[in-house]
Amino acid sequence: MSETRVSPQPTDILDNRVEPPVRPGLILALVLSGQFMALLDLNIVNVAIPSIQTGLGASGAALQMVVAGYTIAYAVLLITGARLGERLGYGKAFEAGLATFTLFSLACGLAPDTPALIGFRVAQGIGAAVMVPQVMSLIQRTFTGASRMRALSIYTAVLATGGLAGQVLGGVLVSADLFGSAWRPVFLVNVPIGAVLLVASRKLLPSFPGNRGRSLDLVGLVLLAAAIGLLVVPLVLGHQEDWPLWGRLMLAAGAALFAAFVVYENRLAARGGHPLIHHRVLRSPGMVPAASAVFLVMMAVSGFSFSFTLHLQAGLGEGALRAGLTLAPMLVGFGVAGLAWQRLPKRLNRPLPALGLLVVAIGFAALGLSLRGGNRPDAWQLALLLVTGYAGGCSYSPLFGRALGRVDPAQAADASGVLITVLQLSQVVGVAVVGTVFLSQVSYPAPRSASGHAMAVVVLVCAALYLAAAAFAHRTRLVVPRR
Repeated sequence: MSETRVSPQPTDILDNRVEPPVRPGLILALVLSGQFMALLDLNIVNVAIPSIQTGLGASGAALQMVVAGYTIAYAVLLITGARLGERLGYGKAFEAGLATFTLFSLACGLAPDTPALIGFRVAQGIGAAVMVPQVMSLIQRTFTGASRMRALSIYTAVLATGGLAGQVLGGVLVSADLFGSAWRPVFLVNVPIGAVLLVASRKLLPSFPGNRGRSLDLVGLVLLAAAIGLLVVPLVLGHQEDWPLWGRLMLAAGAALFAAFVVYENRLAARGGHPLIHHRVLRSPGMVPAASAVFLVMMAVSGFSFSFTLHLQAGLGEGALRAGLTLAPMLVGFGVAGLAWQRLPKRLNRPLPALGLLVVAIGFAALGLSLRGGNRPDAWQLALLLVTGYAGGCSYSPLFGRALGRVDPAQAADASGVLITVLQLSQVVGVAVVGTVFLSQVSYPAPRSASGHAMAVVVLVCAALYLAAAAFAHRTRLVVPRR
């Protein structure tokens, strides 16, 4: 990566007197390592779920909360994390988030019971929410022109390889059962990595000054966090508790709080304040349909990964490593497409997101039909996972470009925060909703055929989600990103 000096932009909050970083390649490696670790921890837990269930006696709903607790905190606080970076300085915010993430990774690895593990996972998510938004901000302010495009391509590849490494490394660590520790190393592996990154960040990260002119919108944060919690908790626990009255009341209260959040944000913007989500961001061409497509795609991906891992291990008796490797073709296809989609013929650029998602929907429908008998994954199913991963990757990157490409430069940081929040929140909803569909179809221990039937139902639900996402993606075809 060549050295690149930052060109001051009108909307940058940087003091023009600050010297730009002199080792951009090392800075990129540092911040992407932090991003990689956060993604690793999100995906590594999926493979460890059966081991956690055995070790702690966790229920199906508790397992969903182990996965979703991290992502809930991550999703809710991402925009606020970005705002903290603006106020405190991106380097300081990155270090604070990394330190929090590393500390609670240690706590997760030593957790004595399921409630403690869920609580520590939430704290991990808070650390990730402060750390991860600074990655994109530091890339934007460290690189420009062609160097920035190369850095963003590497960033996209990290998003894919983090998922792949999480599945595979999780399988390796759980299968190794180091010192009889079962699932605990999937969290403890973060501790030495985090410590090294903290030392490196003190030496490498540039000291960009903060801008305390923008407030944090704590009222909006509380309203949004409460609304999401009231919606997600009953979705996760509803099946296990036979959909009690309190769950339905929580869903209604969550919807009401979302409405209150929208009203408050609009009024704050009208008063000249700094809302968590400004209405101008949502009115940018392409933002709503592209964000809707991303939401549905990631809802399908996260729900499928959660359910498929349980099916492979609890239903088919596969080991943790083999379960992780089974998902590898899908994630490899996604990663390759993220780097190579721009090399496709130019005439495919406009229809590519919708076309790619349509291919995924068809591939998932075929996969669902092949899973009904409860057979172990064969070459046909692995090929389908590879094709659907590649087609999904060809849609994912263009959708991000169309969501952000016509945003007013003054709202660019908030728009990125909104899109990343949508991305993370969709994974919470995916685990809660699609995971509940799966658990409502099968209760383990169960025959392989019953697990296969449940998985087939889930995959067909995911195919429907991809089909709906393709419809939203089609609406973005006329949105041309700014050069």
